[in-house]
Amino acid sequence: MSGARRRTLRIAFVGWGAIARRAAELLQARNDNILLAGVATRRAPATDRVLPEGARWLPSPDALPDLAPDFVVEAAGRAAVEPWGMASLRCAQAFAVCSTSAFIEDALLHRLLREAERRGSQILVPSGALAGLDALAAAGSLAIEQVTHRIIKPPTAWRGTAAEELVDLAGLAEARVFFAGTAREVAARFPANANVAVISALAGVGLDRTQVTLVADPAASRNCHQLSVRGDFGALDVFVENRPLAANPKSSELTALSLVRLIEGRSRALSF
Repeated sequence: MSGARRRTLRIAFVGWGAIARRAAELLQARNDNILLAGVATRRAPATDRVLPEGARWLPSPDALPDLAPDFVVEAAGRAAVEPWGMASLRCAQAFAVCSTSAFIEDALLHRLLREAERRGSQILVPSGALAGLDALAAAGSLAIEQVTHRIIKPPTAWRGTAAEELVDLAGLAEARVFFAGTAREVAARFPANANVAVISALAGVGLDRTQVTLVADPAASRNCHQLSVRGDFGALDVFVENRPLAANPKSSELTALSLVRLIEGRSRALSF
C-alpha cells in the first residue's frame, strides 16, 4: 500500500543499568517508530526524570499485560530471567535475554522454551560483545569438532568478581590465565562477566563442550574475545576488540549495540 507506515514497536526493558540505558539512548536517537513503553526496576524511581519520558514504571511481571509490549528485553540479572521471561512470552512477541548465564540451569531454559512454543512467541539471544555467531550457528548444521572462546580483559574489568580470589589483579605485570573450563563452569563462577560464554555455547556445541579461557592482561585497554571453531564446514577464527562501556567497564559498548540491532531488526522491512 503506497504511503503506508510501519506500526510503532512497543518495547519494555527489565532493568535500567548501563547497558539498558545506553541501548535506549541510541534507539530513541535513531528511530521514530520504536517506543520505550515501560521499564522494570526493583524499586520505584525516585523521580519521573529517572526514566525516559513516557515510559511507565513496571513494578512486577504482572504489569506487563496492561502495557501490551511487542518486545521485552531483560538486562537485570539472572534472577529476573524466569519471572519476567514467563510473563513476557505470554503477552509479547519476543523476549530477549542478556543475562544468559541463567541458562546454565537446563530446566529453566526448557521451561521458557515450552512457554514460547505454547504461546507462539520467541526467546532471542543478542550477540552481545561477540561477532561471527551467525557463522557458528550455521556451521552447526554439520559436525563441529571444537569451539574455544578466550576472554581477555584488563584487570580492572575483573575486579569485584571471583577473579580476585584466583589472581593478584593489582600486581599483574603480564597477561595471566586465571581460569579455564567449560562455558557452564565459567558462567557459574563469573555470571556478570561471562554471559558471553553462554552465548557462544548456545550458538554452537553447547555449554559442556565449549571451552572457555579467562585472561587478565594489564597491557589490555579493551575487552577482547577470541572465538575459534573447527568442524566439517572448515575453520572460523574471530577476534573482537571492544571498547568498554563508559558507565560499566565490565561490559562492552558492543553489548549495548547488539541490543539496538536486535530491536531495530524487529521494526524494519530489511534486517540482517
